[in-house]
Parts: sequence; structure tokens; C-alpha cells
Amino acid sequence: MARGAGESGDRAEQKRERLIALGADSLADILLSAAEWNEDVMNRVERAIASPAENTKRFRAKLSGLKRRKGFIHWRQSGGFARELEGLLEDLRSGVEDPKVGLKLVAAFFEADDTVFHLCDDSAGNIGDVFRHDAANLFVHYASRCEEKDWLCDMIVKLLRDDGFGVRDSVVRLAAEYLPESDMRRLVDRFWGLAEETGDKDRGRHWIYMIEYLARQLRDPALYEKASRAAWPELSTASCIDIAEVYLESDNARTALAWLERVPDGETFKASERDQLLSRVYEQLGEHEKLTEVMWRRFRSHRSKATFDELLAVVGEDRRDDVVEESVRAIRDADRVSYSAASFLIDIGCVDEAEQYLIRRAVELNGELYTSLLPLARAMEADSRGLAATVCFRALLDSILQRGISKYYHHGVRYLRKLDDLAPSILDWQDVPAHTTYADGLRQTHGRKSSFWSRYGA
Repeated sequence: MARGAGESGDRAEQKRERLIALGADSLADILLSAAEWNEDVMNRVERAIASPAENTKRFRAKLSGLKRRKGFIHWRQSGGFARELEGLLEDLRSGVEDPKVGLKLVAAFFEADDTVFHLCDDSAGNIGDVFRHDAANLFVHYASRCEEKDWLCDMIVKLLRDDGFGVRDSVVRLAAEYLPESDMRRLVDRFWGLAEETGDKDRGRHWIYMIEYLARQLRDPALYEKASRAAWPELSTASCIDIAEVYLESDNARTALAWLERVPDGETFKASERDQLLSRVYEQLGEHEKLTEVMWRRFRSHRSKATFDELLAVVGEDRRDDVVEESVRAIRDADRVSYSAASFLIDIGCVDEAEQYLIRRAVELNGELYTSLLPLARAMEADSRGLAATVCFRALLDSILQRGISKYYHHGVRYLRKLDDLAPSILDWQDVPAHTTYADGLRQTHGRKSSFWSRYGA
């Protein structure tokens, strides 16, 4: 455990002990006071003190209330709505013990997907996650204790007949957690029949995809291959890779390799996934030379600490210096600046090389990509690499002032003050304009942005 995590855990335990010492009466008062200001806390309190029957009633009432809800929930508020839905499912878990009753009510929650998704903008994916994870796991909770498996399979088929938002199939993805193999195979037969009954290829594929999910869990690559061919007779690159993965998961590396070799040479789509599978295949087959070739290709296509360590595990730690030298040369000679490449150099301990890389590429740095550039600036500053940190902070500041969006000016002010602090420690500016020259140019170019300069001078 990291030191910070340990200290945080210690403080939490100390707080817990002190809260326990306050006694039940004081804690009840504190909790009720907090609940008055926070609806989520209030719901937790009510759930904790309610009887199972009361929690079940709360679930039914809230689910029914969704259909009468007015207004639209913006994606920025979707996180709060997701927590509300999670609380609703917790009411159900706390209220119902009988597995059949629980399954019926979870199914009712899934069947409210049309209402829920028309109430909100789920661009962030928060709402979908509640269905795919929280609701699906609650379904498993009840389904694993349900002895009437035929009834359960009927419910699954009924639930899947109308899956317009693609969230109900999550109960099939987890089928192995609550159905024995015999029932899963009977469900496969039913899905084949439903696919044929539709008379529509697109609607039929819905059932065939369910067969693919079950085939993976059954570790039945032949079934998976059959389903893939039924869905798309002209198998795509993605299908070949998926079929190969299922064969590999079934300990059939040789057949997995044959499927991977169907992908044309030079194919870039899903190249990373293909190489990752190839490395596992060659490792199982003991083909070290081909494994080394794949690992080099993976590393060169995406240099990171993870792919670096994976490569060394194959070629040997004694090749570390050779790999580092080759990486530094390739990064230095690349046509365009790469923030991930600079981060990689830092991660493997080549801070000097990362420093010079950023300084040489200073004019190429794009401050709009602040999520990549800001960590580099901070890393250089933390390691007392003032000039490299300066070119990064300048790019961030220039971007803010060029866009002229005043709500970001407070960030720009912080960067300019950072530059003021860094300047005295820089003795050799190399080909980078000194701080006074840069600051004068900043005044000339952006002198009319009075809002920025007033904040800077405050």
C-alpha cells in the first residue's frame, strides 16, 4: 500500500473510533442533521431504518414515479440521476428476499429503460452503467438463488424481446453466474429458434449475439464460430479476432493462430488487439522468435512503460540499454511532437532526454492539449528542469490568451506567475527567448485583455 493510502486509512479509522465514542444518540442527531441537507443521505437513512416491506414499497413507488416525471435531465446532472437509480435498486435489495419476487421487480426496472433514457441525456454513460452493472448484478443476486430455471429462462427471453437501448443483454453476459451449463445450452437452442422465426436478418442478429455471449461463457469456440458466421457470413477482421480469442480461451492456441492469420497483412483495424492475442498465442506455443517480433511491433506502435516492461520480459533485462537507446533515437527523429513519447521517457528514467526533447520541440507544443501537456510541465518543474517546464507553461498560457475565453484566465494567471517564479533559476536559455523578452511580447500581443492583466496584477 502506498504511504498516502495508508495514512488516509489510518485517519479514517481514527475518525471512526472517535465517532463511535460519541454514542448512538449523538450520531443519530448528526446523521439526521446531514440528511436534511442531502437527499442521498436522507434516502440512505430511510432505507436503513425501514422494514423490508417498507423498502419494497419505496422501490415500487419510485419506479412508478419515473413514468410521471417531468423535465429533462442534462448530461451534467446525469451523475445525480444515476445515484438516484442506484438508490432505487438498493431499496429493492434491502426489501426483497424471495428470488422470484426480486427477479420480477428487477425485470420491471429493466423494462423502464425506455422511460429512463427519454428523461435524460446519457452522453456520459452514467445511466447505462446503472443498468449494465448495478441492475445486472442484482438480477444475478436473485437468479442464482432461483430454483425454477425454466421460469427464469422464460423471463430472460421475455426481457430480451424488446432491448431497444442495448442494456438488457447484460443479464445474458452474466448467465454463467446463475445458470448451469445444461440450461445455458437450452437457452442457446431457444435463441436459434427465435433468430429463425424473425424472418429479418437485423432482428435475427440480436438473438445470435446472445448465442455468442453464451458461447464465450461455455468456452465453446465452435458454437461461437457458428454464431459469428450466421450473423455475418462475410467474416470481418473484428470477427476473426473475436473467434481467435474464444479458441485461445479454450486452450486451442493453434486454431486461434489460424484465425489470426486470416487477417490480411498491413491491416490497421484492431491491430493492437490482434498483436496482443498473437503474443499470447506464441507464448502458449513456445515460439519465442515470433513472440519477440510481435512484442517489438507492439512496443514500437505504442511506447509506454507497460509495453516496455512486456518487451524486456521477452527479450531479457540485459537488453534494456539497447531498447532505451533505440527508443530515444526514434522519439528524437520523429516528424511530430508526441506528449506520450515525452511521458514515456520520464517513466523509464530518461529525464535528461525528455527535457531536451521538450525544449527542442517548444514551438510545436499545443497548449490546448492541456491534459497531456500540464502533467509534463509539472514533472519537469518537480525535477528542477526549469527551462523545459517553462516552454510547457508558456504553451499553456499562449493557448488561453489566444482563445481569449475569460473564464479560463485564472489558469493563465497561475501559469504566468509560475513562469515568473521559474525564470530566476534558469541560467542558460539556449534558443528559448528569455523571460523578460517573452513577457514583453505577451504585453504587446495581448495588452488589450484587461480582464487577464487585472487578475494578474491583483
